Amino acid sequence: MFEIFGIPSQALFGQLLIGLINGSFYAVLSLGLAVIFGMLNIINFSHGAQYMMGAFCAFFLLHYAGLNYWAALVLAPIAVGFTGILVERAFLQWLYKLDHLYGLLLTFGLALIIEGVFRNYFGASGLPYAVPESLQGGINLGFMFLPIYRAWVIGFSLVVCLATWFIIERTRLGGYLRAATENPTLVRSFGINVPRMITLTYGFGVGLAALAGVMAAPIYNVSPQMGADLIIVVFAVVVIGGMGSIMGAIVTGFGLGIIEGLTKVFFPEASNTVIFVIMAIVLLIRPAGLFGRAA
Repeated sequence: MFEIFGIPSQALFGQLLIGLINGSFYAVLSLGLAVIFGMLNIINFSHGAQYMMGAFCAFFLLHYAGLNYWAALVLAPIAVGFTGILVERAFLQWLYKLDHLYGLLLTFGLALIIEGVFRNYFGASGLPYAVPESLQGGINLGFMFLPIYRAWVIGFSLVVCLATWFIIERTRLGGYLRAATENPTLVRSFGINVPRMITLTYGFGVGLAALAGVMAAPIYNVSPQMGADLIIVVFAVVVIGGMGSIMGAIVTGFGLGIIEGLTKVFFPEASNTVIFVIMAIVLLIRPAGLFGRAA
């Protein structure tokens, strides 16, 4: 074992790994938020609850339907995304022309209701979810031990983030989506069903939250509070990256996860606040965020 800046390499790289894993969840969750805000102008405060629903959906599929992690990775985002579509059709579609505050208050209320229902039936303690058999164990890299499941989470999150960015920024479908948010009348004149497109976009953003929940289930216990603990940090990530910026959410999510991990090594007392300190500095220097565009 060798030392870097007086810190044992195993401890340093271990915290870097934890930072990358947290960054993976920050990136996928903030990506969903950025998609919803960028396309729909809705501040979706129920995103943490939908992340928790994804983890619980994986738990239900395993224990009540006998479907494993890989099936949950596909089915849970679809199921939770469908609930998002119902919410958009029932509530959110009436708020698009109103101030952002209305959407925030509605989704905040929904988050409290969803978490309250799950806490009532499953209590506050976490429920275990096993790591899939094919991803158990780890690799000895010499300077640290790398758990295979954690490496999978980092790699898969990166693929999901880049694929989403590519679809929205580089394909015709993404072009229609962006055009529909800026000039829906013009897009509708081409025969495109704009309301349906917006509904599916919200469902997709919710599905991303559920996907992060499924990936988190084997690492953290499945609990009703798991989304509430994370959502404030994820909002800070979105603000730093720039509200509605897809690439900003991805880069900032992974970057802040690493910074948070390094802070735990060099200045542990500040590890819980470092992201909010960075957010305050960024807002002072660049109010639109690092990748955002000023209105």
